[in-house]
Amino acid sequence: MSKPLVAVVGRSNVGKSTFFNKICGKRISIVKDTPGVTRDRIYADAEWCGRHFTLVDTGGIESDNADFFAEIRRQAEIAIDLADVIVFMTDGKAGLLSSDREVAALLRSAKKPVVLTVNKLDNNETDTLYDFYELGLGDPFPISCEQSFGLGDLLDEIVKNMSVTDETTDKGLSIAFVGKPNVGKSSLVNKLLGFDRVIVSDVAGTTRDAIDTPFTYNGIKYNLIDTAGMRRKRGIEDESVERYSVLRAMAAISRADVVMIVFDASEEISEQDVRIAGMVHDEGKPSVIVMNKWDKIEKDTHTVNRYRDRLAEQLSFMSYFKAEYVSAKSGQRVERLIDIAEAVYGRASARITTGVLNDVLGEAVRMTEPPSHSGRRLKILYGTQASTNPPTFVIFVNDEQLVHFSYKRYLENSLRRAFDFEGTPVRLKFVGRKEEK
Repeated sequence: MSKPLVAVVGRSNVGKSTFFNKICGKRISIVKDTPGVTRDRIYADAEWCGRHFTLVDTGGIESDNADFFAEIRRQAEIAIDLADVIVFMTDGKAGLLSSDREVAALLRSAKKPVVLTVNKLDNNETDTLYDFYELGLGDPFPISCEQSFGLGDLLDEIVKNMSVTDETTDKGLSIAFVGKPNVGKSSLVNKLLGFDRVIVSDVAGTTRDAIDTPFTYNGIKYNLIDTAGMRRKRGIEDESVERYSVLRAMAAISRADVVMIVFDASEEISEQDVRIAGMVHDEGKPSVIVMNKWDKIEKDTHTVNRYRDRLAEQLSFMSYFKAEYVSAKSGQRVERLIDIAEAVYGRASARITTGVLNDVLGEAVRMTEPPSHSGRRLKILYGTQASTNPPTFVIFVNDEQLVHFSYKRYLENSLRRAFDFEGTPVRLKFVGRKEEK
């Protein structure tokens, strides 16, 4: 199930980034690349009272920008298109400004829930709060991100406004195509829709720069999501464009069942390719690395192995990747993508019985003894599967603090050897229990 998107909009210096870091429970740099996977963290998963959602910081617009109102309007429009809940943040110290009125006018016409927030009320200055009723967006929520004042009430309101609509309408498996511009996403979608055994529906929903096409293939319903290319940030002037493209891609990835991550096989794997793959991995979606434009490659008997080794090096954080080598131009192996999507989704939906799971864990422990620390040794008590998509396993141990990341990785690899989880991430959660006397 896709997590709701909560977008934080507003002008610069109202405290959006502080709010973002505070809600996500840790300080997350928005402009500095995360080690290991090169991607900007302008989004993060959050949870409140058992409700999980993805929080997106859309960034601020500087007032000295010549296109100030156009840019802030554009920011709000994209949030309206893609977010399930919009947090409109203002500055209680600066008071109500004309730019706030500009955004509020746009948000009032939206059919999305908007939570008006007045930040920087460190001393609970309610006098300035009343000015914000003028915006016509309901009761403003007074908060202080620095002092964590009012955040609980604000989060309660955000969760209350999350969509609880039943999305059981049978559209079939949703498959999103994501990647950089000009890697051939639209060509692949068009080629899939052009096969003889495909019946294309005349009903199509459109989200900004993401087009849904329901269709039937071999009597089975599917939904293809074609997205705009995610551009690489080339400088601070492109930061807003980058944030918008990430927001759009996140929305498509979140609502997809399977994600096709499209690379251009005729080019070197770039940081942006790795970054996009990292977003899909973080979201826990089953995926396929689609090496498009395979017709441009001069091949010998070792070509596929060389490309797979290169992918394994660049995508070390998702060693489970499934790669397919296709050509949208010639149609080579494109038709197989539907069957592969079904296969990886099936693996992500797999249920492992508790007995079989514990047999595998027990064998893994016998092969490699758990680590010890300060004279105490980790004990694996038992495990159970908590959920699917992605497969998530809860492993009960005597003390979760004794779990070293290398042993966690070893257990995950043991599960992957025992069960076919190619193309899907696997999550392991360790829960400590006191040792019985």
